[in-house]
Amino acid sequence: MLIDSHVNLHAPQFDADREATIERARAAGVELMVTIGDRLSSLPAIRAISEAHADIWHTVGIHPHEAKDEPDLPPERLVAFAEHPRVVGIGETGLDFHYDLSPRDVQAHVFRSHIAAARQTGLPLVVHSREADAVMANVLEDEFAEGPFRLLMHCYTSGPELLERAAALGAWFSVSGIATFKAAEDVRDRVRAMPAERIIVETDCPYLAPVPHRGRRNEPAYVGLVLDKLAEIRGWDRAEAEARTADAFFTLFDRIPRP
Repeated sequence: MLIDSHVNLHAPQFDADREATIERARAAGVELMVTIGDRLSSLPAIRAISEAHADIWHTVGIHPHEAKDEPDLPPERLVAFAEHPRVVGIGETGLDFHYDLSPRDVQAHVFRSHIAAARQTGLPLVVHSREADAVMANVLEDEFAEGPFRLLMHCYTSGPELLERAAALGAWFSVSGIATFKAAEDVRDRVRAMPAERIIVETDCPYLAPVPHRGRRNEPAYVGLVLDKLAEIRGWDRAEAEARTADAFFTLFDRIPRP
């Protein structure tokens, strides 16, 4: 089963052909998609996409870039949004110290609110981490000591230590089109080290299009290229890669009924 675990279908890049994009994904064999919350103001558009398509689910969350817009976010607000029956995860949330579009202390506070909401709802936490490995690992471990929660390290491109520390907490990891980039051997090394039973795939469209589409708008129809690269890196055939990633996906996103 081919699943795109992380799409941004509400993005303006799809305004001209959103429905056609969804149809192309289905034609390419994509059976499920999860469209991701990045800010609360986007939630009505995200929810509308999910409600209109039985094969698209959604999450609720605030990207670290947007944390500055909700600096005092209480977990209860996310918990209330998560009562919607199409919500299957909390996030995307986390820490991004590359762009620093929100103050780091605000990012951390909002991130911890998301963790609390994930713990309260039992839904998986979709984590973004960029150039914040040590702080990210420390926050995850500190919060896990307060009570367990399930987490996905989305589009994993961070270092080996964060991978090891997150994996020790039972984290899942998702592989994106970056794994197909010629110069991304370090990312492929991380893929080789991921726990085999907790790997899923994503496009993160409209960003990070895999080779041979690199530099153009990404879309969920390309997730099979990511799966093929994962299979190559791990030494799996296509059928095994599909089976393994589907099993991992449904174990993590367990609010979604398995067909």
